[in-house]
Amino acid sequence: MLVGIREAPVELYKILKMENLVASGGEAKFMIADGLVTVNGEIETRKRKKIFPGDVVEFDGNKLQVILEEG
Repeated sequence: MLVGIREAPVELYKILKMENLVASGGEAKFMIADGLVTVNGEIETRKRKKIFPGDVVEFDGNKLQVILEEG
């Protein structure tokens, strides 16, 4: 699934929240801290990890390809 962001970088927990994969930013932070999220195939535990266009975020069976939206 493609995820469009208007500005780069975006913090990892915000990607999960924006895509409604979690109920809140707090829940997203817990999921990341528990090692349940990968970025570019590596487990990522930093909640505020900077995500750039081209990065691939995976969580709970969802694979998100981050792209930069224009406009």
